[in-house]
Parts: sequence; structure tokens; C-alpha cells
Amino acid sequence: MTLHRRTFLLAAALATTVTGAPPVHAAPAPYAPDDAYDTLRRRWLGIALGTGYDPAAEPYATCLAETGALARGFRATMAPTATSLWPGHPFDPPAGITQSYSRLWTMTQAYVQPGSGLTGDEGLLADVLRGLDHLSATVYNPSTTRYGNWWEWQIGSPRLLMDIVAALHDHLTDTQRAAACAAVDHFVPDAMLRDYSGTSTGANRVDLCRSVALRGVIGRAPEKIALARDALSPVFPYVTTGDGLYADGSFVQHTWVAYSGTYGQVLLDGLGRLFALLAGSSWEVTDPGRRIVLDSVERAYAPLIHDGLVMDSVNGRAISRGYLKSDDRHVLRGDHFHGQLLIAAIALLAAGATAAERDRWHGRIKGWIERNTVAPILTARQFGVADLARLHAVASSPVPAAPDPVGHHLFAAMDRAVHRRPGFVATIAMASERIAHYECGNGENPRGWHTGAGMTLWWPSGAGLDQYTDWFWPTVDWYRLPGTTVSTKRLADKEGGEWGEPKPAARWVGGTTDGEYAAIGQHLKGLGSTLQARKSWFCVEDAVVCLGAGITCADGVPVETVVDNRNLGEGGEQEFTVRRGWAHLEDHGGWVFPRPAGTARLRTLREDRTGAWSDINSTSTTERRTRRRQTLWLDHGTDPADATYVYVLMPGASRHRVAARAADRHWLSVLANDARRQAVRVRSLGLTAANFWAPGTVGPLTATAPASVLVRRRGRTATLCVSEPPRTGRTLEIIWDRPVGTVVRADPSIEIREADGRLRLAVTPGTVCATHRCEVTLG
Repeated sequence: MTLHRRTFLLAAALATTVTGAPPVHAAPAPYAPDDAYDTLRRRWLGIALGTGYDPAAEPYATCLAETGALARGFRATMAPTATSLWPGHPFDPPAGITQSYSRLWTMTQAYVQPGSGLTGDEGLLADVLRGLDHLSATVYNPSTTRYGNWWEWQIGSPRLLMDIVAALHDHLTDTQRAAACAAVDHFVPDAMLRDYSGTSTGANRVDLCRSVALRGVIGRAPEKIALARDALSPVFPYVTTGDGLYADGSFVQHTWVAYSGTYGQVLLDGLGRLFALLAGSSWEVTDPGRRIVLDSVERAYAPLIHDGLVMDSVNGRAISRGYLKSDDRHVLRGDHFHGQLLIAAIALLAAGATAAERDRWHGRIKGWIERNTVAPILTARQFGVADLARLHAVASSPVPAAPDPVGHHLFAAMDRAVHRRPGFVATIAMASERIAHYECGNGENPRGWHTGAGMTLWWPSGAGLDQYTDWFWPTVDWYRLPGTTVSTKRLADKEGGEWGEPKPAARWVGGTTDGEYAAIGQHLKGLGSTLQARKSWFCVEDAVVCLGAGITCADGVPVETVVDNRNLGEGGEQEFTVRRGWAHLEDHGGWVFPRPAGTARLRTLREDRTGAWSDINSTSTTERRTRRRQTLWLDHGTDPADATYVYVLMPGASRHRVAARAADRHWLSVLANDARRQAVRVRSLGLTAANFWAPGTVGPLTATAPASVLVRRRGRTATLCVSEPPRTGRTLEIIWDRPVGTVVRADPSIEIREADGRLRLAVTPGTVCATHRCEVTLG
């Protein structure tokens, strides 16, 4: 087979778009001087198709060969009809048109990239052009009124179409290029980018700008490129409601859904591509707000990545996807899949960061690469050679791998918390009047009802990376998600509505943190239920102390608090030990049940559960698998009134350490556990922490309004951290009945009203559940 001359020129041209060594897969070839549009188009292809890699070396050789194999199959089975391009894949179902463009993009990559076995194949090119013309003539043109899923018409299809046209630009006629541009103009009109509302916000806005910018490049329309650049600006500023990034690192999409892991990744990846595309051009993104995007890598995203995965508490309805029917590569779309895409986006964005930032990010990426032993990042099958080349460049850089820093991250604006310690990582997912119980839609995640009911996911250090990856969601009992308190009342699929519609009328959700330890609380109101409860998590050195109170329900069914629900894999035989006051699961960790531990009875169950991804996602495959599960729950009985619980989660702890903690009656003091106050003291850590659901006093602390308070003593100093989770913004007083000496420092929001004999603070909290600090010496 003879490599087409234009393909040689494309490969050579890509070498001019990326700094560093020229690619080994093509010798430089002369080409005519270009204008700005040709330069940008080739730069885009460098970003999308990659440069600087050896197509004969791994993992590129395998990736390219798989692309070629897929392209052969698509070519052989393509059979245009009035309603489809491939048999069995009609245009009507959700994403049917987008899947057709996706297959044409795979065929395009096989044609233009070396090492695919189809490079420069004129017959393959003819089939791609035939497919493009068919889609243009039958469905994706200005004469069609869109129907079904808006995303397919305005994001999925135009994004792929513009990539194909950019790659095959010189093989297309003026008429074909104009038809593609006209289709994008029709389905993504300028008005969509001039009004920051509806579906044109957050990550969606970035996707729309991506298509319009490339349409401007291909159609040599400077006003389109400028429109796409300027339309990015509303994405940059921190928001206080709705879609976007928040000052505390939260990311929300669809108005009410915590979505850092999926939509957040799309936003970061899209901005990285557009920043790189337009850098140095007449349309460079110079808005100072882009600094917020760069800052978000370490503030908003890195805390949610654990050894290469991104926590499912911020993946929304995507937790249900697994293996999608439309995924021709058959890749598992779990927490590792989303985490790897997020890491690749950070690697791409790094090109526009400062040298110091780039080194820090590369150190983080190298650490994630090295610690991920479940789903190796450098050979991940969802990546094309472009992302693989960028990640391998980071992995081979001289920057040392960085460990994940320990600390607590409270994302109050999206009702999420992440607690990182040397021995484990845990995340808590809650719901409020601001953040939905769950999201379903497009046939996805119809049973995610209780994923915001205090769901607590955790990983011991160096182990359990596949805990929520290995068929966890298809085989879990959706009424027994770890950490949740639920009414066992049966719920309908999609209970409460779609797209984040079901939200509880609860305001007190949030907490306070000193950056290391935290007090987190949730006023829980059940979905489709009369259930109410107050739940608190006190996150400390090697444990999470979990309290529940005011658990009341009148549904006529049992109410349960699910201490844990661990995935043991296929036929796991890990030893499970239950003793008076504690329990331990081999290779996982343990739980301590102090006495008195509340009004509930501990129950346990080891069972094999079978499920398919299609059970929870209509677009997923029907293959069924079985996983063994170990569940512990506290049975509050039918229609409890003011029931309570206390337990201590110790991730990764040995059986001996759990037993010793249970025997130590002095380690933990529960100062209060009722519907007005929940508080604990851990004397060895110098910690006193309280969640005040109402004004009151507990131990040495008094609050004149609902608040979350954490006190840490270190030698002769102490730090008080205060927040107001209901977010009323009204001034409240906190009294610490303890002799103090001097006030070392206090946030501007704090007024010291008394510091002689006891400390009395007036806190003006604002409306974002921020932590306000005061440091004092002890009297």
C-alpha cells in the first residue's frame, strides 16, 4: 500500500505545532506558507492526533492497530439507508447520529495516522467521505429540526464532525466543507453562545465553544473564532448558585448535581484544548479569569482523585454506565475510566500553566500513574495516541512523583467532603435544598435514590482500588449503600424525577474543618419518605466517628443505617470477625461500636449478588456477573422515633488495632447525640467537635444558633473553627468556656467579645458555609 502524499504532509505539518523533538514517524516535508487558519487547523490536529511518538513502540503500536481493526470492521459493515449508516444503529435512539460520526472519526484516524495498517488507504478514505455525505444528506443538515436528546445535535455530533473535517480538510471539496459548517451553524447558532443560560453553561458551554471555534477555523470565519473565545468568559468566574466552579472547589452541573468527575473533566479538557489551540494567535484567550481554571486543578480536582480514580460521589449518573452498548472499544466506564480522563485533561492543561504549576501537576500525575495498580494509566484503552504521548512524556520527565497530601477538603457548595489520612481516603456524599438526592436521565441511574443520604466511600492505602470499579454498582443493594440511613420503603425507578429534580427541603448540610480534621453534618430527609435524621461525621487522625440521632420515620417499614457494604469480588473469602463492640474485615479494615452505641441492633450479611449494567442503565450491556458482598447495618426497627447510633469507621486498620481501640474506653467521649446536638471529644488529639442543630450547650461549647464547631488544642495554643451550615448569614455567638490568654489571630469575620476567663466570639458567617478561624493561647 502506498502512503498518500497528503498524509505525509499532514504528519510533517503536525510536527510544527508542538515544541520539543520532531516526531519519529515522519520526516519533515516542505509545504507552502500558511495563513492563520491553516496554522490553527494543524495545531488542532496535533492536539487531537498526537505528535512525538514512535508508532512502532508500545503502547502506541497496539493503540494504532486497534484503531485500524475497528476501522476495518466499520468499513466492512457500513450500509447507508434512509434511517441509518450502520445496520442496527438507527439515527433515532439517543446518540445514534453521534455514534455514526464516532465511527467515521475512528476510520479517519486509521487513514491519517501511521501504524494503523490502513494509513493512506484510498478505499477507506472513499468510505469515510461516503459516510459523511450520507449523514449530511439524510439527517445532519440545516433542513432537519432536531429531535430527541439535544446533546447529540449540539455537542456530540458537531464536535466529531469538525474533527473529521479538520483531519480530511484537503480531501474534501469546498461544497463538503461548507455543508459541514452550515450544519454546525444550524444546530449551534450564535445565539447559544451569547446567552449564558439553559444548556449553554459550564461544561456544556465549553463543548459548544469547541465546535464553533473549529468551525471558524475550517470556514475561515474570524468572527466565529472570536465568538467562541469570548463565550468562554462566563465559564471562568466563581459562581454562587447553579452551574460552574465555586470558590471552595465545588463543581456543579445541571444546577443541582455534584459533577467534578465527569462534566468537570469535560470542562477542563475542553478548556485545555482551546487554550492550546488559540495560544499566540489573534484569538488567544487572555481573559484574566482563566487563572481560576488553572487554580482549579489543585483546589477542585486533585483532592477528588485517588491513585488514578475519581470518586464516584462526583460522577453523577455516570456511575451506572459500566460497559456501554455504543462503546466499540468495550471499555469499562467506571471511577478509573473517569479518573484517567481527568488526569489526561490536567496533562493537557499543563502546557498553559506556569513552570512551577506544571512541575507540581506533573509530580501529582506521576504519583497517580505509579500508584494505580488496578487500571494502568499509561496503557489505558480509552486513550488515543495523543493522550498516551502526553502522559508518557510526563511519566518520563525528571519531576519526582508526588504523594497525595493528607488533609480534609470540604466542598460545601456541592455537599461533599473528602478526608485524606496516611492510612486511608474517605468521601461523604450528602443532599440538601441546593444539591439533589441523585440524578437520573436518558435511561441512566434510575435507582441512585440514596447516593446523597450520607453515602460514605473509602479506600485503605495501597489496597481496594477496585472496590467501586469491579461491578460494585450493578450488584449492590441500592437500599444499603455504605454510610446511608434509609427507609426501606420500596421506591420506583426514577423516583422524584429526572435531571437532579429530587431535592430535600433541608438547609443544615455542611460542616467545618481546620484542613486536617473536620466536623461534617447532614439534616437528612428521605426521598419519597417521612424519614428524618441528623447524621454527623467527625473526621480525625485514623478514623471517622459516625453519629446519628433523631431518626424518625412513619413509613410502616424498617429503617436502617448501613455501616458498610464491601465488595469482596468474585467469591471473596476474606475473614470477617464480629466481637462485642467491634467488627473487622480482612484486607479492608474495621468498625468499633462504643457502648452505649445507640438504640439499634447490629446485623450482618454475606451474600452473592448478581447483576448487569443494563439493570441500571438502558444504554449498557446485558452481561451478568456475580460479586460477593459483606454488609453491616444497624436496624432501627419499624417506624422509629428519635433513634440513635454511634460507630467508628477505621479503614485499613488491622484486627489487633480495631480490638485495641474498642477496648480503650477513654479514646472517645460522646458528649451529646440527640436531635439538637451531636458532639465528641478525642482527648489524645486535643479535639472537641460539635454540630449544633439548634442553639444550645454541649460540654464547654455554646452556640446561639445552628453551627458547626471544631476546637483543636496543641500545647499552649488552640484553634477554633466555626461555620454556619444553614447559610442564613446571620451573626451568631460561640462561647468556649475555657480560660484563654491572648488572641493570636482571628479572621475578619470574627469579633472577640470576651477573652478573659472564657472565649466569646461573634461570627458573621456569610452564606457559603465557609470556615472561620480564631487562634488563641491558653490561660
